[in-house]
This record gives sequence, structure tokens and C-alpha cells, in this order.
Amino acid sequence: MTQEHPDPICPLCDRPIPPDVPQSLHHLIPRLRGGKGGPTILIHHICHKEIHAAISETELARHYNTPESLRGHPQLAKFFAWVAKRPPDFISKSKGGRRKR
Repeated sequence: MTQEHPDPICPLCDRPIPPDVPQSLHHLIPRLRGGKGGPTILIHHICHKEIHAAISETELARHYNTPESLRGHPQLAKFFAWVAKRPPDFISKSKGGRRKR
């Protein structure tokens, strides 16, 4: 039996996003920086948390507003490569953000 609607794939870590795992819609341009109503991508919640822990809203709007540019960010590239080896439902137990302002 084949699955008619395969799970979407996270454009950042290339893992499937089953309906029962935490997921988020990421605004490619932050809403507070003019992206309200703009393009979004469906990604794992853990990937979304890492983006916002690593990059300021201003940097996101100016330099990291495509999946390709996010994957090219040095810190995020390491994270996405690491998390890609985890199962789709992997959730980090770490607490707190590491955002640099």
C-alpha cells in the first residue's frame, strides 16, 4: 500500500514533518519587519527555535529571508546537519535562548 500524501519535508533539515510532531510556520521576513502576510515555510518547531535563538529579527529580514540563506548561516548549517541525523519527532531538552543581539 502506498501513501497518497507523503509528509511534507522540512526545507532546512530535510527530514519529514509528520502531522503528530511539533511544527511551525516560519515567516521568511519577520512579521515585525514587514513580513506580515508574506511568504512562510513549514518547518520543525526545533528548527524554528534554533533560527530565532541564532539570528535577530533584523538580520532575518535583511540577510536570511530564504531557506537557502538560512541553511548557509554557519551556526544554523551545523545545527541542521546535526538534527538531520535525528528522528523527525526529536525534541531538544535544552532550555533558554542564545540569541545574539
